[in-house]
Amino acid sequence: MSDKSEPSARKIRVDAERNRVRLLEAAKSAFAEKGTAASLEDIAREAGVGIGTLYRHFPTRDALIEAVYRNETDQFLGAAARLSETLPPMEALRQSLLLAIDYLAAKRGMADVLNSLVGGTSELYAVSGTRMKQVMGMLFKAAADNGDIRADVDPFDLLRALAGVATIGAGPDGNDAAKRFVDVLMAGISTRA
Repeated sequence: MSDKSEPSARKIRVDAERNRVRLLEAAKSAFAEKGTAASLEDIAREAGVGIGTLYRHFPTRDALIEAVYRNETDQFLGAAARLSETLPPMEALRQSLLLAIDYLAAKRGMADVLNSLVGGTSELYAVSGTRMKQVMGMLFKAAADNGDIRADVDPFDLLRALAGVATIGAGPDGNDAAKRFVDVLMAGISTRA
């Protein structure tokens, strides 16, 4: 009897995870498009689930907002870590900076929703900032140890520069300008001619 109940339990977990992922994607889009006016009912509908399913996964609006932000951070940092395993250090760093621009754009798109969090964003940003410093530090160290870049560069300085370029020209042009700026930054820190 336990053999029969085990597959259905696995199926529920798979369905639940699929629903969670769809809710996060729908919420990301809704928050970017409508900001704080985004309706939880509309998010659930867009994800193809009922509002009860949304509340089972995310008991409050704040929980959903935080989960979307954490998911974006996890996806960016996971992709950057995978790049370090599959590409030479300099190219892994370059590709990670390009991904960082999309991450920063998603964060910028959610700015007013993040600012609506009841407890504020300081703890959320502190945790993601620590993780970001670890992953970017690892990428920089690998490139520096390989002799590709100067060892005196602070990884966060490059992210700040990219964020500034992307913010100044907010919108698609800002992201395009920031992506072009990645190669300027890479040339500036490179030890190779």
